[in-house]
Amino acid sequence: MELKESLTTCLVEDDDLNTRCSFDFKRFKHQLNVCNEASIDSHGDANLEDDCNQIVSIQHCNRCDWMFNELTVAASKMADNISLRVEHLVRLHFTSGLPRFLSCVLQCFKDDQEQLMNKGLMLIQFVVMNAIALRKILKKYDKVHESANGMNFKSKLQARHLYIMQLPWLIELVALCINIHGSDSLVSDDLFGQLSFDLKLTSEESVLTLILLDSEKLDCSLICPICLDLVFQPYALRCGHMFCKSCACLAAHVLITEGLKYASSDSKCPVCRESGVYDQSVCMSELGLLLQQRCKQEFMERLVEERKIILKQTKEYWELQASHVIGL
Repeated sequence: MELKESLTTCLVEDDDLNTRCSFDFKRFKHQLNVCNEASIDSHGDANLEDDCNQIVSIQHCNRCDWMFNELTVAASKMADNISLRVEHLVRLHFTSGLPRFLSCVLQCFKDDQEQLMNKGLMLIQFVVMNAIALRKILKKYDKVHESANGMNFKSKLQARHLYIMQLPWLIELVALCINIHGSDSLVSDDLFGQLSFDLKLTSEESVLTLILLDSEKLDCSLICPICLDLVFQPYALRCGHMFCKSCACLAAHVLITEGLKYASSDSKCPVCRESGVYDQSVCMSELGLLLQQRCKQEFMERLVEERKIILKQTKEYWELQASHVIGL
């Protein structure tokens, strides 16, 4: 089955997402084939396959380098759309009582647990299939033009945080599916294969390993780089690095009660040292719930510790405010 047809079948219930945000695999593939044929005609008996191991670091093609601009725009739209949709699913999952009931009534009870699970799996399939499409496009570009521009472009997307397999919301989406499903067992899909969620929480390592659609593997470390402990109330910065909320607030020099939204635009990530990454931080509520359910005793201990820190910070804050008032 063609990749584009698979995407259409996968997201038949969400045409808006598919038509507006997926990579146009067929059109890009056709353009590369045309460029390949034109290159062969212009060079006589050129054989690109024999020289595919000879990679030229910089080689541009006036016929199809326009694809990189379109791929960048599509990747940006896709990242924004995926983030909004996952945020909506997480909000529905955590909504309870009357707001939950009204939400279900307004949407004809379509957003129950089973529907949330199905939408989550559908989004995972969409992300992975588009990641495969992008990889095939860039690989074919490098093969046709005997260059490394495709690989370099993927690195640029990752540096700009537009590569969909690195989105913090993807981890949040997988955690949502695990929480609703209730176990780490394989979720089978007749069209795409299996989704494997392997959660390891041991004294040696804490990692969430995803094997998506039998083709894409993604490892997410659950250890906070600052306290070197299991992430507690995890937050992911725009650069993708994940920390405990209290650790991230400490690094950004803000109170825990204030939150990361009060972080300065000059504050840098403690890992990659990139600035301006706190303003679009992601509260990993589903991942936090997953870890809370799996490590209840440790969660309660960390909760007590955090409350002590909050009380200490609050006391110091008001003492500082009082000293300023008296000084005035």
